[in-house]
Amino acid sequence: MNKFFDFYSKEDLLHWDIAPETFIALIIIGVLIILSIVIFILAKRADPLKKPKGLLLVVEMMVEKFDDFAYGLMGKGFENFGGLLLGVVPFLFLSFIIGITGLPTPMASLNIPFTIALFAFAMIHFTAMRYNKFKYFKRFIEPLPFFLPINLISMWAPLLSMTLRMFGNALVGWVLLSLLNYVLEIASAALFSFMPSGINSIWFVPIATPLFHAYFDLVSGSIQTMVYMFLCCLLVAQEKPEEEEIEEKLALVKS
Repeated sequence: MNKFFDFYSKEDLLHWDIAPETFIALIIIGVLIILSIVIFILAKRADPLKKPKGLLLVVEMMVEKFDDFAYGLMGKGFENFGGLLLGVVPFLFLSFIIGITGLPTPMASLNIPFTIALFAFAMIHFTAMRYNKFKYFKRFIEPLPFFLPINLISMWAPLLSMTLRMFGNALVGWVLLSLLNYVLEIASAALFSFMPSGINSIWFVPIATPLFHAYFDLVSGSIQTMVYMFLCCLLVAQEKPEEEEIEEKLALVKS
């Protein structure tokens, strides 16, 4: 500990720079953690013989919907995958729509969508190893061993595409809204030039931008969240062998 403080001065520790997007992401995570603790306490105190009410009822409905969604897309063997999605999707959705409040969206920082896409990437390869065991590594030398470099590069395609899709949508929305605000401020300042500087540029922005925020943050954020859920489920599910292959493997093990 002393070596740590010898390396970093007191001024450095008090002035660590945190990107606004990262700070908002930490706040969202904190809120979700507190909400999870509250739900846990409510669930522990709830009477299992009585119908849940209020927040607990909403959470149970969400869990059921997520489980049904995952099972409908992925089939047998993924009955509990909805619980994993429920741990990621609320953060993803809130990170997109938080921009409607005027705060910076965490999705406009590349490390946030990369981390969310990394979850799907990890689940893809975990599922592949779970079902194929050591034969998982055979995919990298198919159809011939000299395809190894190409297969290693293509392995990262889902991670790259999901990251850039979420980051690109958030960044485009932020750029367009920034340009719109700039144009409206100039138009307002020109029309109300008889007012003091600063006050004359604020009249058009509150009228026009809420509609665009509703689309780029709420509508687009909802669409991107659904796209992520579909892609995550489908990409993970395709790593599971067909039922016939599983039955053949079980027959071989029994024999």
